[in-house]
Amino acid sequence: MILIQNGYMIDPKSGREGKYDILIEKDKIVKIARGLAKPQANCKVVDAEGLLVAPGLVDVHVHFREPGFTQKEDIATGAAAAAKGGFTTVVLMANTKPAVDNKETLAYVSGKGEETDIHVTTCANVTVGMRGKELVPMKELAAAGAVGFTDDGIPLMDEKIVRRAMELSAELDMPVSFHEEDPKLIANNGINRGKASAHYGIGGSPREAEISLVERDLKLALETGACMNVQHISAKESVELVRKAKQTGHNIHAEATPHHFTLTEEAAIEYGTMAKMNPPLREEEDRLEIIRGLVDGTIDIIATDHAPHTVEEKAKGITEAPSGIIGLETALPLGITELVDKGYMGMKQLLRLMSTNPAAMYHLDAGYLAEGGPADLVLIDTAAVTTVEEFASKASNSPFIGWKLQGQVKVTICGGKIVYRCE
Repeated sequence: MILIQNGYMIDPKSGREGKYDILIEKDKIVKIARGLAKPQANCKVVDAEGLLVAPGLVDVHVHFREPGFTQKEDIATGAAAAAKGGFTTVVLMANTKPAVDNKETLAYVSGKGEETDIHVTTCANVTVGMRGKELVPMKELAAAGAVGFTDDGIPLMDEKIVRRAMELSAELDMPVSFHEEDPKLIANNGINRGKASAHYGIGGSPREAEISLVERDLKLALETGACMNVQHISAKESVELVRKAKQTGHNIHAEATPHHFTLTEEAAIEYGTMAKMNPPLREEEDRLEIIRGLVDGTIDIIATDHAPHTVEEKAKGITEAPSGIIGLETALPLGITELVDKGYMGMKQLLRLMSTNPAAMYHLDAGYLAEGGPADLVLIDTAAVTTVEEFASKASNSPFIGWKLQGQVKVTICGGKIVYRCE
């Protein structure tokens, strides 16, 4: 048993907050009340005085690179990074090698996830081999444990394939998530077409590449009733398209990354390949519109797109280096620093975006604090200021190294066990 005392609790699902003690037995919360006494001698007491007690965070867009690319990250190290960042549940993307387009690879990934200290779930692919030509057996993979479908990293260009995938996802009541970038419009991925591309003397990636596919897929989602998720949204026009679609369809979702609500294409000039990602960092107007979308509910999920790469890969030239940065260990402090401390939203809304909402889209039993609910919690020192320097991830490809950020995870509890403690 674990008794958490003296903390300030926020449950974004119910809206309940205040000074409460929380008693945990096995993997469940059994009591939430004020002034709970230690029930028995072998109960571990965690003093949360001065700390915020919140649901364990949920990240529905991470790459743990296993199988196939374990020199970058593996499921064990990715889970350790998640725990350090306050995440107790993650959803893996399926662009592994082999891809998660069959029950055998799905079983392998799920089995590796069960060996970690957190809840590791995974999507399956939408198309076989991520080639965009043939749908995977979606019903079969759903029955085998996939929590959703995505070819993240590879845009789906065949409209008939997209429509059929949406029809099946609607039938299964499962989300289908889309990487929205039309490769026909992109000269060089990862760098915005504008000031950044001009700096490097390349063609870059225009906003139209994202806008065109977002517009197409929102229309298809409204026609099919699918639960559609626009991944890592980057352009102000895309945000407005989602805003309008949400007025007519309740099953439309969009996610924003911490790097897209924090940085602009100026960072790609300053940090080089460490700020290269797909879709790219864009202009200040785009960043502000993403924040506006988070505030008004147009964008209902914050997800990291945690994308580890090796030092050697990121040391290549701007057009040769892979896109992506790690994000699990900096996401919460960036949310506090850039959204809460700057007055855009309160902690309750930030936590809703980082736990309750993503869990709800994937139908996961996570993202809330309640008696009888899962004992997945994070204890946060919102006043602490820390410097980004060391990572639990195998990778260190982050533009935020050296930044001073507000907020620090002190304790992560998953399944009723302390899985991370900041010493």
